[in-house]
Amino acid sequence: MAPFLETVKSFKDVPINDDGVNTVAFLEAGDGVVRMLKELTGLMSTVGSKAFSPVINDIQGNITKVRERSNAAPSQSATLELLVTNENNNKVGSATEGLMWLLRSLAFTGKSLQHAQNNPSEDLKVAFTKGYDVTLGPIHRGAGFFSTAIGYCPPRKNFYEKLAANPNGEPCSQELLDKQLNDWITGLDTIITRMDKFYTKGKHGEIYKSA
Repeated sequence: MAPFLETVKSFKDVPINDDGVNTVAFLEAGDGVVRMLKELTGLMSTVGSKAFSPVINDIQGNITKVRERSNAAPSQSATLELLVTNENNNKVGSATEGLMWLLRSLAFTGKSLQHAQNNPSEDLKVAFTKGYDVTLGPIHRGAGFFSTAIGYCPPRKNFYEKLAANPNGEPCSQELLDKQLNDWITGLDTIITRMDKFYTKGKHGEIYKSA
């Protein structure tokens, strides 16, 4: 049976064409992030799990906003870029803002895991703090439930073992896990970079803000 990362859609498999990032596939990959974070909370204490719940609820809520717009106007929402453009042209809905916050949260998750991958001896709390500092930190200015939740990150070893295990608890190789996770991170970074340029150019908002 497959390890965890093979049971969710990877951002590397989200199609991107001239019109933009495929909306349905992107949201499926976003659902995978929610599942990953739920796996993370399963390794925490009761207090830690409660502290992380608002993070998961925030991401889920923004996925729902984008999905509702996509379902309501599928022909105008085939890609994230078309969804935002058409919503703004019609002056209806909240998916544009929801997507912006979703992308910010995903950027935080991606940068945090990238730090963890690049620094194998680094504690997960340190990696997520560094990810927060370059994504959500300048926006939240150090306040908010994301920064609180980071303090309850489980040990790195436990989290990586959870990602490597299949539903029966049997681990895959470290080499396979690293490849899958690095592909996932690279795919997400490509989407975030593209959408950051799109949002900034169209004056829809900013995914990243300067500290």
